[in-house]
Amino acid sequence: MGFEASNEERTDAQLLAAHVTGDKNAFGELVYRHRDRLWSVALRTTSDPEEAADALQDAFLSAFRRADQFRGEAAVTTWLHRIVVNACLDRLRRRTSRPAVPLPDDLGQTLADPGDQMSRRETQLVIAAALATLPPDQREAIVLVDVEGRSIQETAELLGCPTGTIKSRCSRGRARLAEELAFLRNRNEPDTVIPKMGSPAKPSPATPLAEINTSEGGASHV
Repeated sequence: MGFEASNEERTDAQLLAAHVTGDKNAFGELVYRHRDRLWSVALRTTSDPEEAADALQDAFLSAFRRADQFRGEAAVTTWLHRIVVNACLDRLRRRTSRPAVPLPDDLGQTLADPGDQMSRRETQLVIAAALATLPPDQREAIVLVDVEGRSIQETAELLGCPTGTIKSRCSRGRARLAEELAFLRNRNEPDTVIPKMGSPAKPSPATPLAEINTSEGGASHV
């Protein structure tokens, strides 16, 4: 009689394959293994717990339905990471197209403080929309390095490509973002600096998107 490995002993790829073939418990185990890390990714990308929770739910549903499209060209965690980031950016991009939020009751005080939370949040939404316009490979590199604060080396290992490729993708992506977001840098208000799309309660060494430069390998992480 053959020995069947338990969920705990199976690799991520084996769990995903088992899910595709009808194992009702395999995908749940996969989510359980990586939910904390993927929640962190969603929260840092959206800077909003509610948006992060909704995006993560969207991502898990998408991964559940598209599991048969996984070809093993990257790690399962990388595949899941991409789905979560794309779900976050999709939600934020849709939010920017919604009607403007109602004016607050303390409008005078709000206008007197151009660095208020609403202003920063709107700026983050604009950045998210700009990120969503990048080609997937550039967007992945920018999110990992500039949003999540990962090093070039760590990003290269995660995406399975040379460090030079990551530097090039970051450089091209930053150049495009610099054009898309130039108007933010031209403001005279104190919040000119483009805020990093991460949880303010847990700062990281990520390069703020305001420090976008167009030099090859312009990331501060090596």
